[in-house]
Amino acid sequence: MADGAVDGFIHDKFAPVREAFEANLASGADVGASFCATLEGETVVDLWGGFADEAKTRPWERDTIVNVYSTTKTMTALTALLVADRGELDFDAPVARYWPEFAANGKQEVKVSHLMSHAAGLSGWKEPITGDDLYDWDKMTSLLAAQAPFWEPGTASGYHAITQGYLVGEVVRRITGKSLGTVFREEIAQPLGADFHIGLPASEDHRVADLIPPPAGGGIGDGKQTELQHNMSHNPGVDVGATRSRAWRGAEIPAAGGTGNARSVAEIHAILANGGVAKGRRFLSEAGCRKALELQIEGEDLILGAPTRYGMGFGLAGGMVPLPNPDTIYWGGYGGSLVIIDMDARTTFGYAMNKMAGTTSGDARAFSLAMAMWQALGVIPG
Repeated sequence: MADGAVDGFIHDKFAPVREAFEANLASGADVGASFCATLEGETVVDLWGGFADEAKTRPWERDTIVNVYSTTKTMTALTALLVADRGELDFDAPVARYWPEFAANGKQEVKVSHLMSHAAGLSGWKEPITGDDLYDWDKMTSLLAAQAPFWEPGTASGYHAITQGYLVGEVVRRITGKSLGTVFREEIAQPLGADFHIGLPASEDHRVADLIPPPAGGGIGDGKQTELQHNMSHNPGVDVGATRSRAWRGAEIPAAGGTGNARSVAEIHAILANGGVAKGRRFLSEAGCRKALELQIEGEDLILGAPTRYGMGFGLAGGMVPLPNPDTIYWGGYGGSLVIIDMDARTTFGYAMNKMAGTTSGDARAFSLAMAMWQALGVIPG
């Protein structure tokens, strides 16, 4: 293919999706990107194109992967749903049942479901930390276990942008004896042959696209903030450049450090869209999948400053993101990556790119592709 050209395949009925994908690249909205969709467990769209670097010297290939920031949270949530589905984790139990040290400073009643729905009052660290501290699992989890919550747990959500991965990950580690990235790899990614990594081996560094930071003034932490928002975004600050380092890529940062592409994101979450089965293998029961749809908390999020509805680890339809089918869950990553899991239409959409917008929950590029899919499926009028 020509350098930067769009490649992949698409079923004929979804041709408008390819047109929208090509338009994003042609307009410069995207530099390099991938989009994938599954329907009834079958991959029906798998597109990639553009360039893996800002200088446009490396084409975005079929196996190009990229840091997807908070879209990683959906993989962490799926891993927790898997552990819960086999009876090892009770979302209604206090976190301290699995992690006794967590009961410190008035957190003995905080439930695992509060961690899953950003309602634990632990949206950031009280102790000053550095970007390098994020690579120290024991330090990050010990500080969270010791500190008091910023607000009364369960009364409001406040996006746990980085902390959620350590919190849920430590619960999974205490139960299984393995890190979250290991459980995810062994029990989800490897059985599916899915190219998504929470802790990327050095052998795969050459395939990683460079994230291009959002324009000045458009990133996390820019503009007027409350004290709580400032803590989340500046302790530590978000350094997009760190995603090009071996330390970041190799670390397990299960709320923000995942590396993958649209194909891996869409094909993994086909598990949830199809009642627990993907590629002919059962991973969860149907009831275990539908736990994700159970509303945990809704209202104005103290960090995002927008109306949100959180299920068990995912955003739900309504709030800041209206979605056409009620049984739909989603989440996106800083810069624009996105996954949508529509259990009614039994479809998933995954989008991963390298040119970042100043968004934490998806933007017009991904939603234009999703809308084209829903129109082709007849879910919304064309």
